[in-house]
Amino acid sequence: MDLSAAVWRKSSRSGDNGGQCVEVADNLPGVVAVRDSKDPDGPKLLFTPAEWRSFIGGVKDGDFNHSS
Repeated sequence: MDLSAAVWRKSSRSGDNGGQCVEVADNLPGVVAVRDSKDPDGPKLLFTPAEWRSFIGGVKDGDFNHSS
């Protein structure tokens, strides 16, 4: 997929953690792209908008808060 028109923004949850940031591009039709800001030319994860909304909903609901 051609992501040359992607407008990348850092996750609001990334903060100032030494460069370990997630960037999201949600301006593309039919896809939400996610990448590691330390490796912008590296692999990207692609989600449908529905998948992305479901993931974000799970994060907000604490579905991924697991203790060791």
